[in-house]
Formats: sequence, C-alpha cells, structure tokens
Amino acid sequence: SPQARSKKKSRKHQRFMARRAVLEQKGLLSPHRHPGSQTPEAGLEAHTELTETTAPRCDKVPKPKQTVSSSLSPSASPDSIARHHSVLLSQGNGSSGRVRTSSLVLRPGKYVAIDCEMVGTGPQGKLSELARCSVVNYEGDVIYDKYVRPELPIMDYRTRWSGITKQHMKNAIPFKSAQAEILKILKDKIVVGHAIHNDFQALKYFHPKDRTRDTSQSPALKKRAGLPVRANVSLKNLARHLLHKKIQVGCKGHSSVEDAQTAMELYRLVEVQWEKELAHSLPPRPPSPITDPAADSSQYLDDQYWPTELMASSL
Repeated sequence: SPQARSKKKSRKHQRFMARRAVLEQKGLLSPHRHPGSQTPEAGLEAHTELTETTAPRCDKVPKPKQTVSSSLSPSASPDSIARHHSVLLSQGNGSSGRVRTSSLVLRPGKYVAIDCEMVGTGPQGKLSELARCSVVNYEGDVIYDKYVRPELPIMDYRTRWSGITKQHMKNAIPFKSAQAEILKILKDKIVVGHAIHNDFQALKYFHPKDRTRDTSQSPALKKRAGLPVRANVSLKNLARHLLHKKIQVGCKGHSSVEDAQTAMELYRLVEVQWEKELAHSLPPRPPSPITDPAADSSQYLDDQYWPTELMASSL
C-alpha cells in the first residue's frame, strides 16, 4: 500500500541521514548546506570511492623481510654450514651472545671429535695399528669408546703413550668390526681432532677435507695461544695455554677420551672465527641442477643434441 511504501521510504531515509551524519563527523563528506546540492546517490558514491581508495587491497600481500633461518636441514652440507656460520656472525654484530649460541643453531649433532691410540705391530713393532678409539659429541659426551684388536700380532704395546696393556686386548673387538662401527658414526659428520690424519690412517680411512677440523693446523688457535702459526703444537700445550688444564700426565699413557674432549673444547673456543674463515675460502657454489634453467630438459630438443645418424635418416 502507498502508506506502507512511504513508511519504508521514511525509514530508509532515516538510515541514510544517520549514516551521512557519521561520514560528515569523520570528515569523509562535506556538511550538507543546500538542499539538492548533493543527492543521496552522490553521497553514497563519494563514500564508496573513498573507502575503495583508502582500504588496503587484499590481492597485494606485503613481502616479509628475508631473514636467515635459525636452523639448517639435516642434509645441510659442510659448505652451507660454514657459510651460514659466517652470515650469523655478521648479523650478530660481534655480540658475545650470538657467538656462544651460533653452534647450537647450526646443528651440533653434525660435529664429533675423535682420538685413537695405537700399538706397534709388524717388524720390530714399527707399524702402527689401532688399539683404542674414542668419539665424543659436540658437548664432549662419549658416544663411542672401545678397545680394538689389531689385524697383526702386537709387538709393542707402547703403554707409556697409548695406555694399552695386554689386559685390554682380552675383550677387544676385531679391527674390521670396529672400523665399520666408527665409520658409521663419522658419516656425514664434521670431524674434529688433533693431528687427525694419524687417526684416519689407523682407521684406514679418508675423511673429506672440507669436513675435517684439525686443531693442530688451526692458525686461530696458535695465534690465540701466542705461538707461531707455522709451529707444530701439541694438544697438551694448546690445552695448557688456552684451556688452562693439564692432560697426558703420569706414566699410564694418554686417554683417548680425554684427548677427544680436549680437541672439541679447543675447536669450540675458536669455532665462529674458524668457520667464518673457512666460508670465505670456499669456492663459489655451482648452480643447482633443479633450479638451473640451463638444465631444462626442453633444451635437448635442439638439433645439436640429436645423433647425426638419426638426423641423416630423417632427411
């Protein structure tokens, strides 16, 4: 009915006027001075235009800041670890807190330290063979420590240095068994040790150079100890100068566990500097075959990749 239509229109007009008053109060519309100077439709159009221009667009999401991941994947390679170490150091602005925690961020499970004790076999006992091997983790906890029976008869136990006696060989495991167990631990690890080439030689094993950290060859450790960079420094002297502790004392020989733990302590002392220098010395990483556009399989459709015999037969 006309009365109901008029009532509905009146309510609609009231809602519009209330909305207009709010817009005027917010400064989105100029005050209504002259009747007919601005129609309700114009007011609504102005409001629509304002809201469209001021409201943020949903199709454009701001890009987050690029930050270095605080952790690495389990398959991270040694060179990526070293480079990541360098980036974390630069972000830390030299703060001691960053230096202390950087290794924990960089997967400490990838680091182990090793030390082996050898006995003399062969003619006059001049051949060195493995008789004990100890491996510790990043925190210095023992994860492997066993006596090993050499493949040849022992001619010299070298007890004064090795600490090995005939008694230790009663429960020793065969060399091949020990070798398999140890190499399983060292696989894909960054291995720390002192004069570590001797340990690898006793294990009849070669570890990748970029995953080896030899504390006897570290310029950072020698400089910190105030010793010449080219000097041959023993683990005992480095421990005394830098860790202020005495090792390899007494007549009972060396402890391979203690030596491995000491090597890891020394490494951790200069770890950030060592890894940073290593990262700078690494060659540029080759492009990934997955992301490299040159590796696209479509390139093999070019004539140059087709066998000449096939080309001749198709002509």
